[in-house]
Amino acid sequence: MATAVSTKLAPISLTSRALDEVRNILVEKNVPGEYGLRVGVQGGGCSGMSYLLGFDKPKDQDETFDLDGVLLIMDKKHAMYVLGMEVDFQDGLNARGFVFNNPQAKSTCGCGSSFSS
Repeated sequence: MATAVSTKLAPISLTSRALDEVRNILVEKNVPGEYGLRVGVQGGGCSGMSYLLGFDKPKDQDETFDLDGVLLIMDKKHAMYVLGMEVDFQDGLNARGFVFNNPQAKSTCGCGSSFSS
């Protein structure tokens, strides 16, 4: 008898460049297997809120998602601030790092890591 498999759609996406960079960091920094990529928001920054991006273990209030083999961890309360956001990774002459393209942000600051909703 077949059982139904429930797959939750992640509220955000990571480009292939961002996923590749996350995988590289996981290996280079020897991040433990039970850790995943935590994405979220916190109060602060020059526009009122800033993005969280780091490795962590899931907690009770979190939802987890599989993004091409990368465990994505997000506090359920943060989804409304980042719904539809795309995380990219740029490695160019002018900038290197993760870039947040957030349709929920009403305004952003010049550094790109802070926004208001």
